[in-house]
Amino acid sequence: MTWLPMLAGALLVLFVLRDLFHTLWHPTRHGGLSRLVMMSLWRLSAGLGARWRPAGLAGPMGMVAVLAVWALTVSVGWALIYWPHMPDDFSYSSELDPSQHATPLDALYVSLVTLATLGLGDIAPTAGWLRVLAPMEALVGFVLLSATVAWILGVYPALARRRTLALRLSHARRSRTGAGALDSDGGAALLDGLASALSTITVDFLQYPESYYFYDVDERTSLPLQLGHAVGLADQAAEAGHPDVRLAASVLRTALDDLAGVLDERFLRTDGAPDRVFAAYADDHGRGRGRGHGRGRGPDQGRGEGRRSGPA
Repeated sequence: MTWLPMLAGALLVLFVLRDLFHTLWHPTRHGGLSRLVMMSLWRLSAGLGARWRPAGLAGPMGMVAVLAVWALTVSVGWALIYWPHMPDDFSYSSELDPSQHATPLDALYVSLVTLATLGLGDIAPTAGWLRVLAPMEALVGFVLLSATVAWILGVYPALARRRTLALRLSHARRSRTGAGALDSDGGAALLDGLASALSTITVDFLQYPESYYFYDVDERTSLPLQLGHAVGLADQAAEAGHPDVRLAASVLRTALDDLAGVLDERFLRTDGAPDRVFAAYADDHGRGRGRGHGRGRGPDQGRGEGRRSGPA
């Protein structure tokens, strides 16, 4: 029955490769393993008290955990393929007794060495098909390394764009931009810029949903805590006399509705209007942090509490 562990190992490897593909190159909700790990650490951070999540560790630790799970699962999968063929189809160095080094732990050792492309050579495959399979595992190891770099280079610029938008909203709030200032060509330009930035953030959440699980310690760069001001600007500008300002306000409100739709569908699931979604988003990211860093609502809480009344 050597084919049973081999089949299980092949399924594990294919499962990880599928998850990696959907997480990095075809972002959908099918990247279940990475999403589950990130969400679990986010919820755990909420349950560890008032200090752990504000330290901003949930997102980075989540990415590290996902990469570790990918690497370990692939290693175990290939080990299950090697193990039934040890020691007969492997060569051993003179210091090793083949009969004493044919356990599942030895198979995992061979798999880890191959995945890391170390090539120690103390245990090496001799059967023809295994000699082809081992380099394929090394290629998967190279893919994991490349994926790690690509993931970091994608997520952190997305976080920078999100924080930049939050800071722009904070500047507008602290400068006390009122209805009179908005009712001008400059006000229309401000609203257009915010709508464009919001559209970029919406795409970032679709492309890199893992960025949701990063906590922003500084209130000025925390988008969940600054979005309310964007809603207020859109409401004020909707009553302006300048037609360009009213048009820009309509575009801004549409951009806000689109962002709310993505947040609700992917993370929050309140089934509520955009204002309700933004409130849940702020709660989940520490609204009231000045009152003891309140835990807020988890990403999947609030399902069925209301019907969506705004565009998704």
